[in-house]
Amino acid sequence: MPRPRSLTQDQLASAALAVVDRDGLAELSMRAIAKELGMSTMALYRYVDSREELERLVVEYVLGAVDTEPPPSGEPWNERIEVLVRRLREAMSAHPAVVPLTVAHRHQTPALHRWTETALAVLAEAGFDGERRVVALRGLIAYVIGAIQLEHLGALSGEGTAAMSALTPAEFPHLAETARQARNVGPDQEFFGGLAALLRGLNA
Repeated sequence: MPRPRSLTQDQLASAALAVVDRDGLAELSMRAIAKELGMSTMALYRYVDSREELERLVVEYVLGAVDTEPPPSGEPWNERIEVLVRRLREAMSAHPAVVPLTVAHRHQTPALHRWTETALAVLAEAGFDGERRVVALRGLIAYVIGAIQLEHLGALSGEGTAAMSALTPAEFPHLAETARQARNVGPDQEFFGGLAALLRGLNA
């Protein structure tokens, strides 16, 4: 008879997330998780079949903490969407190395399905339908994922901005000047300023 299971999916996901947060996504492996849990790699296979299954557990674990309750219906639709996006950003920004996994496993992540359903309900109530709703949702998801990636991999406060601000103004006048201005823009201003611009465009 197989030995009874003693680890929960949350415990497995927590161990995998610890590895990703500490060592990076490239180091996520069955062997690394087994070591984190203090067990053999073969023993770990009693719980999960592959790294891919571990990835799905991690994404669900991170996004499972997101509040997907609809914001108050009396508020403007764009403010309600901002509330939902803010919740998603907080969860994903706490574990930026996991962000690429949300793209790979979005179709198999119930927590993301719940967030998406709530966002779609807000869009539907605002009059978005058909292809317009599809484009609005894809635009939102693309913005959130891309903005979080930039925030953590290419922050405005990083070396890249400093390097571009030092470019020769004669050759790159707009890029150099914009980069100098960018050093004064904080992460929240960047993120929510971009989100506001996107929402205004969707409302046009």
